[in-house]
Parts: sequence; C-alpha cells; structure tokens
Amino acid sequence: MKSHEWACLKDGKVLVGISDHAQKEITDVVFVELPKVGRQARQGEAVCVVESVKAAFDIYAPASGRIAAVNEALAKDPALINRSPHEEGWLFQIEPSASAELEALMSADQYEEFLKTDAGHASH
Repeated sequence: MKSHEWACLKDGKVLVGISDHAQKEITDVVFVELPKVGRQARQGEAVCVVESVKAAFDIYAPASGRIAAVNEALAKDPALINRSPHEEGWLFQIEPSASAELEALMSADQYEEFLKTDAGHASH
C-alpha cells in the first residue's frame, strides 16, 4: 500500500502518524477524528480522519490488529501534527495481529523514492 502514514514498531505495538511531507501538503490541521481504543482494524482500512483547512483525509491502518491507544492531546491541539508529525503528533497505536504485514511496509528510504515519483504527490 502506497500512502503517507508512517509506522514505527515500539514495544510490540505500531505507532502511526502522517509523514512530514503529508502534513506540509495538507497544511493546517484543524481537527482529528481518532479511532476508538479496542477497535479491530484491517490493514489498509481507513481508521482515522485528519481535517485541514483544505479538506478531510483518511488515515489507514498499516497493519491489521487492535487499536491500543490514541493520542488524546490531538483533541485539544490538532496542530501538533503540523508542528511535530513524527514525535508529538502521532495518531494512534495498533497492536498488530499479523507481523508479516509489517515486513511489507516501505522503509523511510523507500518512501523518499516514492515521493520522487508522480505517485508520491498527494492528489488532494
């Protein structure tokens, strides 16, 4: 799946957010609809919505599993995504049920190459 989420395996859970490139494309984030903790998600399923001054964008689960946590700070300060997309602006954590799905995800270097192609440009 080629999209603009990032995923980082930490303590057996996958932390998910949007890339710095994506937050620049969508500009000012004004609202985030987070998934419910405990929800089961399938890889590639839209589980979260990020709204900016431009439009609303679906965020997809990078792996199948259970939503283990959400970033409650985004309810009060959705602009954290713009200020710190890879640290404080994370969206949710998922407890993966199929580790093989994680192996198929793009690395940071592969994502950079993806951005250089026409497919990498956000078509929002």
